[in-house]
Amino acid sequence: MRLERWSGLLMQGCTIFRALLARLLPRDLCVCLCLATITTASAQQIALPSEVIFIPKKIPLATLELETTVYKPPGAGPFPLVVINHGKAAGAPGLQPRYTPGWAARYFIERGYVVFVPMRTGFSKSTGGYVGAGCNIESNGLVQAEDVAVTVAFAHSQRYVDRTQTLVVGQSHGGWTTLAYGAANPDRSVKGLVNFAGGLRQEQCIGWRLNLAKAAANYAAETKLPSLWFYGDNDSFFSKEVYSEMFARYSKANPRAQLVAYGEFGQDSHALFGSKGGRAIWQPHLEAFMQQLGLPVKVVYPQYRPNP
Repeated sequence: MRLERWSGLLMQGCTIFRALLARLLPRDLCVCLCLATITTASAQQIALPSEVIFIPKKIPLATLELETTVYKPPGAGPFPLVVINHGKAAGAPGLQPRYTPGWAARYFIERGYVVFVPMRTGFSKSTGGYVGAGCNIESNGLVQAEDVAVTVAFAHSQRYVDRTQTLVVGQSHGGWTTLAYGAANPDRSVKGLVNFAGGLRQEQCIGWRLNLAKAAANYAAETKLPSLWFYGDNDSFFSKEVYSEMFARYSKANPRAQLVAYGEFGQDSHALFGSKGGRAIWQPHLEAFMQQLGLPVKVVYPQYRPNP
């Protein structure tokens, strides 16, 4: 039921409510109670349609399962596909909670996309063990990218998914995974890569910043897809110096990369992608990028727009 209808019903209820309380409470207090109720109802955000599934990942002698959140618009589809890749929190990957990028998923749901958010091997309730590859950051990303390939293949087996239009997005370690996937024979339906503050901070590894930049260049040499990068200047993981060197080396090998260096955001720009307020910064750039790729950007489900 639409919020406008709820508000109408509440207004009717308030009329009765005021009549009942008029003899008990001062008039001004009664009116304030009703208005507060309406304001609360109007401010409620319509929940996104979502479910949690487990995608099978076959490996030698076993089959793993990837815990995956699926945000699916109303209807039968087929819907263009977006895969969103999560970051890596401190501590054991298996203790990391399931990633639910609601504010970002909402943007794509509005435009009629189905969104798959897989937890990679060893993270949260996904089975298997996390493969970190030591200080080999290039190998780390390529191993993570295998789960993106599994997710895209599974999604394409579903009737409600359009097999011709795919966008791969990632934040932090997920952004690094996204760049690696672009270098690892991505599905031909993938139109572009979107990297929000991608990388992996490996302070225990000597020269990790330079290793990150060199690995980015190696990915670019194997990547034909265009990419859009978002980095801020008060990022607690990757300084301006770090992301600038990464992008300079990547874009030299693949000129189809675009960087949006948006300056500072809140207390930590690393949180841009997951915050409601960050959308005002990234939406116009992402929309222009998607238009360049020929991906749909028209809003078809306005009911999922964020409330002010």
